[in-house]
Formats: sequence, structure tokens, C-alpha cells
Amino acid sequence: MVNLSKIELTKKGQSINLTKSQHQGIGEILVNLNWNQQSVKPSGGFLSSLFGTKARSGIDLDLGCLYELTDGSKSCVQALGNAFGKLHSPPFVELDGDDRTGMVSGGENLRINGDKVKDIKRVLVYAFIYEGVANWSEADGIVTINYETGPSVEVRLNEHRNGKNMCAIAMIENVNNETFKVERLVEYFNGHKDMDDAYHWGLSWRTGRK
Repeated sequence: MVNLSKIELTKKGQSINLTKSQHQGIGEILVNLNWNQQSVKPSGGFLSSLFGTKARSGIDLDLGCLYELTDGSKSCVQALGNAFGKLHSPPFVELDGDDRTGMVSGGENLRINGDKVKDIKRVLVYAFIYEGVANWSEADGIVTINYETGPSVEVRLNEHRNGKNMCAIAMIENVNNETFKVERLVEYFNGHKDMDDAYHWGLSWRTGRK
């Protein structure tokens, strides 16, 4: 029996349109990032003991997005720089919080106001390693997109490019002002600017802290 409660996008470029209810619309879209916080084994030796290994004790994996509204407004929503967004006013995208350990059972959540589909052109969901070694294979990240009117959509970060700290996970695009298409990306970059250039967002970037 086929389980219709979850659809997994397994290949780059694979996509699905979210199901729209005739009476309710799409409603709130919850994008959840969860990962396993695992210790990175020290390499040992004199230098390791001299400098210590606390900086390599785990990964701080952050969820965020680039957004473009239909009026031409563009920016990002992420914990870095305290750009948490807003759900009921522009940009109609909001980040719940910042899990610094990966041990919070709920992970990190990005909320998209699906009732404002006519105002949202596209949203690029990404994750980046803010602290710790850029080791995606140990992070074992997974993004799940949940909404009330259809099955959840799952994207696993199982194509690894260790050494690059930024992963473009999925593109959520407006379809005829009626619903959103979710497309699997899972492409890795050296940082925000490289990812921006690849998807032609055209933002100006500078180093931020949280």
C-alpha cells in the first residue's frame, strides 16, 4: 500500500506542486530542518592537544531562505543578522528560532504564509553551517515541508559536498498565483554570495553575526 502522507524528492530537479484546497487555499506552510548533532572526532597529536578540540565538538546548522516577492522585493530570512521575517506582513516568511545544537527535537522551523501566494514569487530554502566543521555527511540533515491540505514533502541532504558550508535545499515557486511548486536542489556552495550568484538573486552580502 502506498503511503500518501509523505512524498520524498530524491533526485535533483524533481518537483511537486502543493495541493490547494478549493475552500481553504494552502494555509501555513511549515518548513522544518532537523539534523543529528554529532561530535567530530579529534585528529589527535600534539597540535590537537595544544589548541584543543572544543571548536570541533559539533555542528551549528542553520535554516534560512532567500525570498523574492511579486512586487520585486528581495532579501533573506535567517538567524544570522537577526533577520527573522514576519508571517502576516511582508515578506510573509518567518523563522521560529535558532537551534544551536541540533538536539532540540523540533529542529528549526521556517513558516510561509500560503494564503499570500499571490504576493510571493519564489523562496529558496537553504541551510548553512555557522559553526563547526563543514561535514554534511555527519550532520545527516533532513528538511520536511508540512501543510494542511496535502502530504508532507521531504528532502534529505544525502548528497554531500563536505568542505562547503552552504546548501541550497529546495526552491519554492509561485505557480499561476494559485499554489507553489517545490523543487529539490541540494547544491553546495562556499557561502551566501556564491549561492546568490547561482540563482540570480542579486543581493549585497556582508559578514554577519548572531
